[in-house]
Amino acid sequence: MTGNRRATVAAIAITALLAAGGCGRIREHKGYIADEVLIQSIQPGVDNRQSVASTLGRPTFESQINQPGEPAVWYYFSRDTRQLAFASPRPVQQTILAIRFDAAGNVVSIDRAGLEQVASIEPFGEQTPTVGRERSFFDELFGNIGQSGAIGQGSGTADNPTGGN
Repeated sequence: MTGNRRATVAAIAITALLAAGGCGRIREHKGYIADEVLIQSIQPGVDNRQSVASTLGRPTFESQINQPGEPAVWYYFSRDTRQLAFASPRPVQQTILAIRFDAAGNVVSIDRAGLEQVASIEPFGEQTPTVGRERSFFDELFGNIGQSGAIGQGSGTADNPTGGN
């Protein structure tokens, strides 16, 4: 083989190796890093918010809308995903730890959920169907003409709803 031919073969081989390197699996962890020993140490009726925060750290997020008498909930969320090249990430493991507190701040219950909570949502065609009337582009563009008061007459008042004199 000549020198020029060797350089071409080497360039093709290097390009193929770089292209194949981009097709590797990407693993990613997001959220709380759970330690089973620490989670098992949290006991309902024994621990409170302060002891949970010192043992597990601050939660990923807290419940925001609590009715009076409803317990507050701290959520610790983690998810492991895998992805091949340019494909969408696919969840392979998920843990949601929900710790409920009573009004006094004591732990009431500890619940776990996993990958079974992941919902697969498939789009419906190119457009999402909506309820209501169908309006064309021109209806949207010119549909408001004549819907408000004439120029200079205002929109009307309680005494004179038509806005005229």
